Amino acid sequence: MSRIQQTLAAIDKLHEQDPETIEGKAKELIYAENMSAWLDKLCPDASEELQIAVRSQHLCRWEIPRSEFPMDRPGYLKWRTELGKLHARKAVKVMQENGYSQESCQQTESIIRKLGIKRNAEAQTLEDCACLVFIETDFLNFARQHPEDKVVRIVQKTWAKMSEQAHQQALAMDLPAEALSLIQKALT
Repeated sequence: MSRIQQTLAAIDKLHEQDPETIEGKAKELIYAENMSAWLDKLCPDASEELQIAVRSQHLCRWEIPRSEFPMDRPGYLKWRTELGKLHARKAVKVMQENGYSQESCQQTESIIRKLGIKRNAEAQTLEDCACLVFIETDFLNFARQHPEDKVVRIVQKTWAKMSEQAHQQALAMDLPAEALSLIQKALT
């Protein structure tokens, strides 16, 4: 196995520790596979750092439960910041164990933490992958659990974070009519 393959395999071993499963498979491993699938579509020649960052987007997420933070917007943002640090720390440790340079580790950490998003093409690509995975796999379930006005605002915020390439990919998805209707309301 190549160094990148060994690194991704080690990251997946961590994902497999997720106590939450879907049909017997670790939830975060499924998420990581979906993230990598979108990366392959958006950027088939992605750097190793970007491949690792995308695969590590939710690395060991279960270690910091949402319930440990206030259930308001500032609490949510603090939780997300702490998660980003955790994901980066875990990914960098795996990279170091596989012989990556400090520069590569810092680049990956920056991507995972989405530092310089909109200015850093790789951080933007990671964000695009995350938004597309949400739209493809979680959006409709999320929409059914929340009032329509909240869903529309979430779609608008999500859309603003995405690149034009990701917009085109999202609009080309074969989504249920209910999901498409909500997206169209958000975009008009």
